[in-house]
Amino acid sequence: QVQFVESGGGLVQAGGSLRLPCAASESIFSFHFMEWYRQAPGKQRELVARISSGGTTAYIDSVKGRFTISRDNAKNTVYLQRNSLKPEDTAVYYCSAYRGSRYWGPGTQVTVSS
Repeated sequence: QVQFVESGGGLVQAGGSLRLPCAASESIFSFHFMEWYRQAPGKQRELVARISSGGTTAYIDSVKGRFTISRDNAKNTVYLQRNSLKPEDTAVYYCSAYRGSRYWGPGTQVTVSS
C-alpha cells in the first residue's frame, strides 16, 4: 500500500510563497492523476490541483495563476508551489491519488497571516 507524506507547511505572511512536497513510498508513475486537496477549518475538503501522468494540470479557479502543481516521477514526489498566498489559503493540505482505492497523506498545515 502506497504512503504519501506531505511537508513544507508552516506560517507565512500574506503575499508570501511556500512549496509543498509530497513524497510517495513507491513509484507514482502508475497513478494517472496526482492531486492536492485542502481543508479549511469548518469547511469540506476540496480538490485544489491535479496533474496527470502526462503532465496535464488543472486547478480550481481560486488558485489559478498562483499555484503550480508538478511531479517528479524519478523522485516519486509531487509538488505544489504556492505564490501570492492569501489568508483564505489557510488550510491543511493533503496529497492524494486513486489506484483502485483512494490514498491520502496525513496532511500539512499551512497558515497565512494577514
